[in-house]
This record gives sequence, C-alpha cells and structure tokens, in this order.
Amino acid sequence: MALRSINPTNGELIREYAEATPDEVARALQGAARAFEAWRRTSCAERAERLQRAAALLEERQEDLARLMALEMGKPLVQGRAEAQKCAWVCRHYAETGATALEPEIVATDARRSFVTFRPLGPVLAVMPWNFPFWQVFRFLAPALMAGNAALLKHSSNVCGCALEIEALVRAAGFPAELFRTLLVAAPRVAELIDAPEVRAVTLTGSTPAGEAVAARAGQRLKKTVLELGGSDPYLILEDADVEQAAQICAASRLINSGQSCVAAKRFVVVQARRDEFERRFMECLQAHCVGDPLEDGVDVGPQARHDLRDELHAQVQASVQRGARLLLGGRRPAGPGAFYPISLLTDVAPGMPAYDDELFGPVAAVIPVRDEAEALRVANDTPFGLGAAVFTRDLARGERLAAEELEAGACFVNTFVKSDPRLPFGGVKASGYGRELSHYGLREFVNVKTVYVG
Repeated sequence: MALRSINPTNGELIREYAEATPDEVARALQGAARAFEAWRRTSCAERAERLQRAAALLEERQEDLARLMALEMGKPLVQGRAEAQKCAWVCRHYAETGATALEPEIVATDARRSFVTFRPLGPVLAVMPWNFPFWQVFRFLAPALMAGNAALLKHSSNVCGCALEIEALVRAAGFPAELFRTLLVAAPRVAELIDAPEVRAVTLTGSTPAGEAVAARAGQRLKKTVLELGGSDPYLILEDADVEQAAQICAASRLINSGQSCVAAKRFVVVQARRDEFERRFMECLQAHCVGDPLEDGVDVGPQARHDLRDELHAQVQASVQRGARLLLGGRRPAGPGAFYPISLLTDVAPGMPAYDDELFGPVAAVIPVRDEAEALRVANDTPFGLGAAVFTRDLARGERLAAEELEAGACFVNTFVKSDPRLPFGGVKASGYGRELSHYGLREFVNVKTVYVG
C-alpha cells in the first residue's frame, strides 16, 4: 500500500511513499531496542549536547521545514518558521533542565539511605497528527531522548515527508542511527506496533476515538499511555472584559494553524451585556486575516489539510445553521481544487448543534450568548472535552479564581490565548485525554520512578 502526500492548496500529488513491510518494521523495532541499551547508559551531558545540536539544526533549516509543512499540510510559511523555532526551544529547554529533573530525590526513612531515581523505560511509540507535524513530535521526542529512552514515530500518512525529515535531522544532530526511527505505516497497523514487545509505552496526539482505541490496545498489553486528544476550548468574555483586547486575541487564537489546533479557541461564551459589541469587533478582527496560498507572504490562513476534513467541517456548519444558528460570516464552500474553507462566524449557537456539542477543526467560530458569569461557567464546562479554556475580565483576581477553581480543563489562561510552553505541563482532562507533556512532568511520564532502599 502506498501512502500519499497531497498538496491541499491545489489537490496535486506530491509523492507516494511505499509502506514499510513487516520485516522492515521488525528490524526497526529491534534496532531501537539495541540502541536503547547503549543510550540508557549515556550521561545527561551527552544527551543534552545532542539536543543542543538538534536545536541549532532546526533553526538553520527553518525555511526548508516551513516550506515542507506548507506543501504537505497547508501551514502558512510564517507559522511554519515559528513551529521550527519552537521545536528548537523545547530541545534547548530539556538540554538545560533535564539533568536537574532527573536527579535522584533523597527521602528520609528508617533506611541507611533511601531515594527515588528516574530511569528510562525503553522504546516509546509516538502516534502523531498532521496539524503541527514537527512540534507534536519534538515535544514528545526531546524529553523522551533526554530521559534515556529510544523513540519510534508513526506519523500521519499525509505528512510522510515531514516524518522522514525529522528522522534525518535527529541523525544529523548526532543521535545514534537506530535510536529514533520513522515507521511509514498506515493507521490500521498501529495495533501491531503497540503489541510489539520492544515497545514499552505509547503516546498519542489525535482524536478522542483514536485515543480510546490506542488506550484499549495498550491496556491489554499493560503499557503506559499519554493521550493528548481533541478540544472544544471555551473563551469566556465577561461583562467587565476589555472587548477590544478580547476580540483581537480570540480571532488570532481561533485562526492559528488555519483553525486546525486542538487547543485553539472554539466556543466564545459571551455575557449578553457585551454581546453586540463583541460580535461586531470580533467579526472585524476575523475579516482582517488573509486566506490564500500558504507559500505566499502575508497569508496567515491556508487551506484545510485534506479535502475530506474541509467537507466534514462544512457539514457541521450547515447542520448548525439548520438547527437555528445564525451565520454572520463565511459558511460557503468555495469552488476550486484546493481544500480551502472561508473564515466563518456563527452566533446563537446552542446545545444540539455541532458547533456547540462537537469540535470544529477549522476556521469557524461559534458565539454562545449567556446571561451572566454563572451561566458562562455552566456552558464552558458543558462539554465532554477539557483541554484548554480562557477567561477575559479586567478583574485579575476574579479571572485567576475562575481559571484555577471553576473551569474544567488542563490549561486555563486569563486575558490571553491558550498555548503550550516547554516550561509548563500540557494536557487535558475528560475526553481530552490524560497524562502531561512538557515541563518536568512530561519528562517523568516515561520513566521508571524507582525506589532504592539501603538497609
């Protein structure tokens, strides 16, 4: 079976890749296990040195990497450059902080000496999505390698070029050749990868159904998983919000990566007293963004990554309108060969509509009017998802309290948009998954937290 990379801007085939045979996969798995046995004994300083090299290569090659992302999944060049730079940041972060996070913790007990040490598990399988084809990989890969693990990547089939480029970059940085491998296989073969005895743990970023399938299979084999799944992030605009600031930030967050981000703003829960003002300014901010060929300067919203995803998004918009939502902007599927979808704005969104109940993965914003703070919180938490959330208010103490105590999500922000940062843990609750990436919490997800007791 061939894996196909198709340019979403014009629908043209970029390249076909031969799927790896079972024998090729077996050799890669065995090679990763061999490489792990040597790598687990290397010093933190040696691991850090290679991560620093990887960071430098990511920065040096950012133009080529951004162009590759634009061709394979439609990311605008300016955002592709930023993604490469963020990958360099996460590599440097773990190079600089990993040794400290892995230091043994002395615990006072009845023993002569007792402590907790953090030892690598072995090869970790990563099943990664297309929307941030480099960042999603490096935010798992940098801590995994720093902790002494080996790594295996099953990337989305439409970004095989990105997947192979990551493998080449890791080797160029000086990591052992078999320590990290890209496996070109289709989604139905993930189960056999999880079953492989060489694989010790699994991480997945993707949809909730994909997470459920991976968790079930890994659970049958008693292998640990970390899952970062979908999100339908609510942004609360309260009666004391700075509406100008909120509108600009909400528009930018909704349209990042052409609207194709699990942690992007999706539901805009607006107190009725500010609704008209917010909708007017929000629509103006949305319209200020430029849709077009991601290879052209000035474009900040490209096509959707695949035509089927674009068509699914349009069906969700149509169903929401049929059930009573009002379309203020966009909502019409354009003609032409590309997978483009217009920036769209729905209002009067309510339960029973896809724009309220489901994740809309594209440049479509949904405004949900509410009476007051209490109803805003109820609506915000009225979702199976729990990845990110934000609240806009001039009262910072109020915003901090709502973020810390009331909003049901793994990352809650006040007066700004939700984003990942290597210094902070990242992940969700409910149907958005479990476990954490980034920070020292992410570093310690794939280690043996081992007790040592000397009597």
